[in-house]
Amino acid sequence: MTTPRLTVRGVGKTFPGVRALDDVDLTVAPGEIHALLGENGAGKSTLLRILSGATRPDAGELLLDGAPLDPADTPLMRQRAGVATIYQEFNLVPELSAAENLYLGREPLRRGLIDWGEMRRGGAEALRRVGGAIDPDRPVRTLSVAQQQMVEIARAVMLDARLIIMDEPTAALSAPEVKQLHALARQLAADGVSVLYVTHRLAEVVDLCDTYTVLRDGHRVDGGLVAGLTPDDFVRAMVGRHVEPIRRPDRTRGEVALAFSGLPSSEGEDGRLVVHAGEILGVAGLVGAGRTELLRGMIGADTGAKGVVEIGDRQCAPYRSPREAARDGVWLSPEDRKGQGCFMDHPIGWNLSLPSLPRLSGVGGVIRPRDEAALIDDYMRRLRVKAPGAATPIGALSGGNQQKVLLARSMACRPRVLIVDEPTRGVDVGAKAEVHQILFDLAEAGVALIVISSDMPELLALSDRVIVMREGRLVGETTAEHLDEEALMALMAVERGGAVHV
Repeated sequence: MTTPRLTVRGVGKTFPGVRALDDVDLTVAPGEIHALLGENGAGKSTLLRILSGATRPDAGELLLDGAPLDPADTPLMRQRAGVATIYQEFNLVPELSAAENLYLGREPLRRGLIDWGEMRRGGAEALRRVGGAIDPDRPVRTLSVAQQQMVEIARAVMLDARLIIMDEPTAALSAPEVKQLHALARQLAADGVSVLYVTHRLAEVVDLCDTYTVLRDGHRVDGGLVAGLTPDDFVRAMVGRHVEPIRRPDRTRGEVALAFSGLPSSEGEDGRLVVHAGEILGVAGLVGAGRTELLRGMIGADTGAKGVVEIGDRQCAPYRSPREAARDGVWLSPEDRKGQGCFMDHPIGWNLSLPSLPRLSGVGGVIRPRDEAALIDDYMRRLRVKAPGAATPIGALSGGNQQKVLLARSMACRPRVLIVDEPTRGVDVGAKAEVHQILFDLAEAGVALIVISSDMPELLALSDRVIVMREGRLVGETTAEHLDEEALMALMAVERGGAVHV
């Protein structure tokens, strides 16, 4: 009988007031791709931290190829033992280049000095292998979230590990990049590397994984072979109930809420983005297509944007700052929740009410505590934010609940136009349905929504229209009656000079 690559036996972990893991078992064979599934808060992240050496278990044992792993190991010691981890929250140094991040702590040397040429060559090759068309000399802070994800993946692959843990590796990737990553994972498995794969995209489990384990409330509740199972089977195991898919309701759109014209398009500089009141406009594109950059530039979050913004009966240049955009009722819920959206160490209530404080303040700018508390309680209740209370640090919440707080913050500001970038990145299937319903409710209330998502099924489920970007240009548009993956992929594959309208 073949010795398992990874054995987790009777592992338990308790945090103050919370039993995160309780007697968990898990086995991964050599060359196997094993899915670890569960809702946010099920214990997946705790188990991954234990496996990577970031957290010490209270009970149980870990074996790698039959040899015990010391519970006191550090992450570096686990790497040296053959365990590499691709974290959902990136561990990159923003000011260093992509190549420097890839070789951090193990720089190639020549005559006692760093061999910069070898670092660039090796970095470029590693990024090419994972499908990242990224200049190895570019500082990480200038890369998009999806490009940073590719750097993380390349770094783990370079370690020649026996076990690679992938925590939501495709959350920021679009369909072609997902296919590329899956091909890489299959090649690693064929070479004998084991992959522990965590995802909320359950169709990926069916497509990629050999076996699976489901955690619920810190317990292992299901597991076995993936063959013959469907995403619905995994949903039932994860949440203990059937989750109805959210379907786009029929809506009558209102007047134009916002237009952004004079944009680069496949036919010149005449591209135009238009969104109506009560409409959800999806924005699709591959990694590096410029989706996030276009809209951040429009609201002044990034500099250098060109074009003309039309809102109401007024025209202006792109906004100089998000604050200026907010005065016109244009708000952004950013892609990077933890880096740009949330103040992680501050309370939920503080995060939710902050931009609403001017209208919650009286004479002399003194905040009315009763009004602030009422606003916080109202939106936490309406959006069903799961938390002990408003004083809980937002960093203690699951990704789904953090996203709800960000949406609540925007809703409390009574937006005219709301831009939501990757609304369910890292969010479990139950919370994803709730976030989708919140977006539908906002559209029903007359808010114009612009949604950027790398999750193609999500974009198709939400959007009334979808525009597609490629290499910083608008290249096509399709409407609700023509929304399907084939049409969308056809648009995403269009080269410059070949606009398509479906």
